[in-house]
Amino acid sequence: MNEPADIIAFCKDWNEPKTSNNHVLEELAKRHRVLWVNSITTRAPNLGSTNDLKKIVRKIRSWFAGIQIVHNRLRVLTPVVLPFPRSRLAQRFNRWLTGALVRRAARRWGFRKPQLWIFPPNAVDYVGQFGESKVIYYCVDEWSQFTHLNTDFILAKERELLAKADVVFVVSQKLLSKHPGAHLIPHGVNFDLFAAPGPVASDLPAKPVIGFYGNLYDWVDQDLIAGMAKVRPQWSFVLIGKIMTDISRLTCPNVHILGPRPYEDLPAYCRGFDVGIIPYKLTDPRMQSVNPLKLREYLAAGLPVVTVDIPEVRALPVRLAKTPEEFIAKIEEALQDKTDYRETVRAESWSARVAEIERILAA
Repeated sequence: MNEPADIIAFCKDWNEPKTSNNHVLEELAKRHRVLWVNSITTRAPNLGSTNDLKKIVRKIRSWFAGIQIVHNRLRVLTPVVLPFPRSRLAQRFNRWLTGALVRRAARRWGFRKPQLWIFPPNAVDYVGQFGESKVIYYCVDEWSQFTHLNTDFILAKERELLAKADVVFVVSQKLLSKHPGAHLIPHGVNFDLFAAPGPVASDLPAKPVIGFYGNLYDWVDQDLIAGMAKVRPQWSFVLIGKIMTDISRLTCPNVHILGPRPYEDLPAYCRGFDVGIIPYKLTDPRMQSVNPLKLREYLAAGLPVVTVDIPEVRALPVRLAKTPEEFIAKIEEALQDKTDYRETVRAESWSARVAEIERILAA
């Protein structure tokens, strides 16, 4: 993309914790105009879930607030959709209403022949509605393996999107093997933010601090964390992120669950960590394709990292472990490690990743 472009992007919700959606599009918005469309829902809400109810309230408020202007090249639109993605009638209504809202917002901003970027596969329903010049599928996950999504539905939507996309980007080797002809763009890192010196978060417990951040979903291995905490009561295990599942197994006195923190505050917590960990469940099939954003952020902060053996971590300087005993042994090694790991990811910034994306699109 040698010339500035207009981009309509169907994404997750803007106000949720940052993911590659944010990093890629915020970098693009330094040179191009981006209309970010908040989540159009991939599943029906669980009305018994506090998280889902809060999300519904946030989306309604965002809709009434109108388009959010983040800066002069990035705007956020929240469509209100019927949250029944498998209902044909609801899909038809959503296509009509959301399509009309996005077209109006794009027209008012003076868009002409925008690129259409799609992150969740069910947004394929909107292909062809905006006079788009290109359709880009940015595939960040093996969507069919999310337990809360309908496998057949999401696979059908992804097949349709792959047939219509002009360019496909993937974030891991496993996804690349599934989508031949796609372009591999591994996750980058906000290097300057995480590598910069600064204060340490004031609410961290006593050292040594074994740290993890990320929403506490069911693929975070609570048994692994609890097993380590019981064997090493003198270590402080700090977990930062929104609680998305039952965490009753994490009741050890040296496991400190701090809840979510703003993205901009995460480097202050990393400065107080002694070791960063990635304790995911290897039994979860998504682990073959996942590419943890936090890995490069830990390293950019200079931390030694101990992680389960998932394919996308093997190219970086990490210690691999599986059981609580192996994790403890590797963490003990890491606590003696004086290596500054910042330089290992300096060249892997999001600006470098997006420059490669723009080169591919220009070609």
